[in-house]
Amino acid sequence: MWRTVPVQCIRYVENYMLWGQYARDLDVVIEQINNYVRDLAMVELIGDMDAWILDIDDTCISNLAYYKGKRYGGDPFDPAGFKAWAQRGVCPAISPVLRLFEELVEGGFKVILLTGREEEALGAATMENLHNQGFVGYERLIMRGPEFKGQSAVIFKSEMRRRLTEEGYRIQGNVGDQWSDLTGEYIGDRTFKLPNPMYFVP
Repeated sequence: MWRTVPVQCIRYVENYMLWGQYARDLDVVIEQINNYVRDLAMVELIGDMDAWILDIDDTCISNLAYYKGKRYGGDPFDPAGFKAWAQRGVCPAISPVLRLFEELVEGGFKVILLTGREEEALGAATMENLHNQGFVGYERLIMRGPEFKGQSAVIFKSEMRRRLTEEGYRIQGNVGDQWSDLTGEYIGDRTFKLPNPMYFVP
């Protein structure tokens, strides 16, 4: 596993993110999700506990401006630098995902936002950022508490999904930009991977 984007690949990642291919690939995945949601609505009633899980970073809101300063993943991950960026609360919405979010809420699904961001340090900034970008009406925002500090995203998110399932939620769909959003236990009926070549979260 590469800890950073290899030097010889940085220009290709930059071009991918900035010159249209990322947006086109994102639209393809969103269209697949929309088709799946339409099929669900045709074959069954949406119940009070039918849920979708959405990741936050580079799923709902974009960190592209931050990673531009990190050579699109060519520099090592900087936890303090990213925390300072996230605390500013200026991440823009990823527009196709915002439209999907709105359609899911309007369709009667319970949308749960599940992120590896630390609640203590980034809770207030994250909620404000989401609200300012139009993510209003979600069922719950779940962030990483101190008991999960240092654990992998797969372990943390699997446990959160397990708890949701035990509460009675049926996870109809699960959307994220990292494979660690979509693997492990209780992943849901369908998973959808959004493009992101800039970094990898285990």
